[in-house]
Amino acid sequence: MYLPLEIPFPRIDPAAFTIPLPEMLLGPIQLGPFPVRWYALGYIFGLLIGWWYAVKMVSTARLWGSAEKGPLQRADIDDFAFYAMIGILLGGRIGYILFYTIPYESHKIFGPGGDIMFIFRMWEGGMSFHGGLIGAIVAVFATAYLRKIPVLSLGDIACAAAPIGIFLVRMANFINGELYGRTTDVPWAMRFPDYNWATREWGPVDGKPLVHPSQLYEAALEGVVLFAICALAVWKFGALRRPGLVAGIFLVGYALARSFSETFREPDNFTQGVMPEWFTMGMLLSLPMLLAGAYLIWRANRAPGSGPSSNEVRPA
Repeated sequence: MYLPLEIPFPRIDPAAFTIPLPEMLLGPIQLGPFPVRWYALGYIFGLLIGWWYAVKMVSTARLWGSAEKGPLQRADIDDFAFYAMIGILLGGRIGYILFYTIPYESHKIFGPGGDIMFIFRMWEGGMSFHGGLIGAIVAVFATAYLRKIPVLSLGDIACAAAPIGIFLVRMANFINGELYGRTTDVPWAMRFPDYNWATREWGPVDGKPLVHPSQLYEAALEGVVLFAICALAVWKFGALRRPGLVAGIFLVGYALARSFSETFREPDNFTQGVMPEWFTMGMLLSLPMLLAGAYLIWRANRAPGSGPSSNEVRPA
């Protein structure tokens, strides 16, 4: 059977649509036609669909081993969705600045030609998943404290829904032609052109190397597969009855999926020569997730039984 030497990149416009704002200068910010990117829509719809799925889980009493209701209510999820949105956006940006920009590209902020406002220009790109995860964890603890609900149960719900957003954002990475993989000669290899935001056109692929479409690997593993595993644990094996179990499965699953995908993904330019080629920043940041997830799984299973138990951690 004949296999192609490469698969053409689909060249989808990274901007899903454009809001026709009039051109004007507002202080240091220049306004004008505002392109709404698929990347932003990935976050928005990830939160919306994740909220819907979370409400469905907390509204299904049998998942909690109860004939009436579980420890969480829809109002809890509504509040958490708001805090999670803030935590993910702020955490993702702050994480990118702390984990990547300051250690490897500090000239963008400090020194000659640096601009401290770069920290706030999120529309130029630069979000860290691990930073966003920290922001989401802060949102879980904040919501649990304010609503007086079990923090581990809320964490389980958040982690069961998280792969939805991860999948959508990874697909947006693919549409943007960014974060692609290492060079390869596999039949499904691609060439990723550059995109010119001034002309809103894709450039040629001449001279571009054949690489792994690693964004699709991550969308499949960190999104589809991880969602399926967490859903199976929730809907088939009653994992929500053991607080912390779903969160542990998610953390371990993501850490393993991300580390595996990193072997195909091109390391960030600014880390090359600083870190070994076989070990990436994504792998390093996934190690705490792996350890924390293993601990949560052990903790959730150390006392046999089902239903809300003494393993639940309630805010003071």
